[in-house]
Amino acid sequence: MSKDSGHSLFGLAFVSLARLSMVLVFLLFAQLQVSAQEDSDAPEGLVEEIELSEEEQAAAQARALEISRELQARRQAIELMQSEQGIYSPDLQEAYSDLASFYDEIEDYDSAVSTLGDALQITRINTGLYSEQQLPLINQMIGSNSKLQEWQSVDDLHELLLHINSRIHELDSPSYLLAAEGYGSWKLQLLRENLLELSARGLSNTADNLSDYYESLIKRVEAQEGNNSDNLLKILYGKTEVDLALATYIARIPYTAFEGLAAPYINQTRCQNVRNTAGAVVRQCYSVRIENPRYRQSQRDAKRFELNRHNRSVQASLERMEQIGVESSTLSSSERGELDAQIATFQARIQQTVRLGRRGSLF
Repeated sequence: MSKDSGHSLFGLAFVSLARLSMVLVFLLFAQLQVSAQEDSDAPEGLVEEIELSEEEQAAAQARALEISRELQARRQAIELMQSEQGIYSPDLQEAYSDLASFYDEIEDYDSAVSTLGDALQITRINTGLYSEQQLPLINQMIGSNSKLQEWQSVDDLHELLLHINSRIHELDSPSYLLAAEGYGSWKLQLLRENLLELSARGLSNTADNLSDYYESLIKRVEAQEGNNSDNLLKILYGKTEVDLALATYIARIPYTAFEGLAAPYINQTRCQNVRNTAGAVVRQCYSVRIENPRYRQSQRDAKRFELNRHNRSVQASLERMEQIGVESSTLSSSERGELDAQIATFQARIQQTVRLGRRGSLF
């Protein structure tokens, strides 16, 4: 949902005069930046201050005027539609969507997201919380938020997109599986680039949840009568990528990052002979807290366990792929060759992970 969703439906779609002025300034500076980049390879001292020519200034001003007129025309069309049909007219969805596309075109992504929030609200009022009409709007919002690098919003929207698909499609239908494939691709990008700046435990939990999600999809497809091997292979590819990414991550971090099963510290009793106030020698004992010598080994064991667990998951997926290659009657000879090549690539990558995990410096 848009960050400005609490504002009036009348106000969110429109651009102020100040924003139009900013568009003009943006275009002027963009032109200046392009010119500067073209001359950036010149020797130091030869690059002089760059000024826009009169022709360039005129072109920028003409473009800004064109944008202003286009926005004004779109605003007036929306105002007229609201006046004649009401502020919740279903026809406003397309008008807002087109306006958001224009905002994207002029790189005003904040306004695009805000406008799409209006469109989504109107669509929900007219079609309910779970409707197919929302899906293209959410995809547009994902694109605009991605340009803004608002990754948490992008992630939330992907979750919403999958949730709506789960409510309007059967969980074993091609439409839902296509949505699941897109969801998995986004989550894998999120993990690889750590876009949400998660901690080590947060990354591990996210990857585990995604792997479990893929496993549930696999079981669902396998339970279908005459299940589609293409769909199953795509899901297996996605799950294998996630498990490999997590296994590689685990292999690269030192064992000290893992929590061992043994207690980190233990109490030890130490005694010594001392003289008391009467001058007699007595034995005095006390307890000290020391590092448990078994804890380091338990940390190493914890790392090996996690690494082996994910490697076994990868191997299980590869065995399923091989089984499909042998049993499927729908795969062509070229598709079987591609499958064999993909399996070989995954096998090579898992061997690299195993070798990386055995490095002495990490244990």
